[in-house]
Amino acid sequence: MLKTADISKLSAKELNEKVTTLKAELFNNKFNKFTTGSDKPHVVKQLKKDIARLLTFKNAKK
Repeated sequence: MLKTADISKLSAKELNEKVTTLKAELFNNKFNKFTTGSDKPHVVKQLKKDIARLLTFKNAKK
């Protein structure tokens, strides 16, 4: 889980890169969940919250 103190230190470009990597990770986790069954179902929810948190900081920096 990302902390707000760490997120606030990131630049806009770094925020975009982090969002992109988390979205790819979210896709992979969803894919694995539906194909093989996930042993950690809470990870998808946590990734969604992290992405939303990053996008909120990104919009606030504009």
